[in-house]
Amino acid sequence: MITVNDLHKQFKTKTGTVHAVQGVGFTAPDGQITGLLGPNGAGKTTTLRMLYTLMQPDTGSITVDGFSAAADSAAVRTRLGVLPDARGVYKRLTARENIAYFGQLHGMSEALIAERTERLVAALGMAEFIDRQCEGFSQGQRTKTAIARALVHDPKNVILDEPTNGLDVMTTRALREFLLQLKAEGRCVIFSSHIMQEVAALCDRIVVIAHGKVMANGTPDEIRAQTGETNLEEAFVKVIGSEEGLHA
Repeated sequence: MITVNDLHKQFKTKTGTVHAVQGVGFTAPDGQITGLLGPNGAGKTTTLRMLYTLMQPDTGSITVDGFSAAADSAAVRTRLGVLPDARGVYKRLTARENIAYFGQLHGMSEALIAERTERLVAALGMAEFIDRQCEGFSQGQRTKTAIARALVHDPKNVILDEPTNGLDVMTTRALREFLLQLKAEGRCVIFSSHIMQEVAALCDRIVVIAHGKVMANGTPDEIRAQTGETNLEEAFVKVIGSEEGLHA
């Protein structure tokens, strides 16, 4: 389980101060998919970067399975599998070598890395390219490789930043099924998106973020009830107060 409490983050720019995150808080339970939904620039990626300890919040706290991200970041990282907004894979390595390298960083044995790799190859449909050098991979192949290496150490908590961005329809469908599989295994899954249909199809809970703030937090039914809208897309538009950034 991941608990986020009153996160704030601001950045200095040449033109002034940008308040990227302003009091964001929510709980993502085990065995559920929690979606961070919002227009581009809402603060979703900054929030996720703080969750996986790439950034430190100015104020606020994060706990992962009871461990504080501030006080015990190493313990938190071992409990997280992260697909960041940057999908970079090592192009001169094969997909299998990319996964193995991350397994070694987590101190896993060769036998355990091999076992986990085969399970991930089957789950993500990577058999056709697992032993190919990553240079020249499609967006979908890069994303699958990045997800596999993030999960090779079998983390209980999974954070994915816009995982279907740039993917074709069939790869997107396969990835959605994989996320549901992670949920069925009892993992805590958080993913960000600005695509309404994706969030509506997958999420048990939705945290709507706009202008760095949580505008709504609840199940899809609760958000519809709060806004008086029967359509989740209309509820989202009402919550953020603008259609800017909404992708149908």
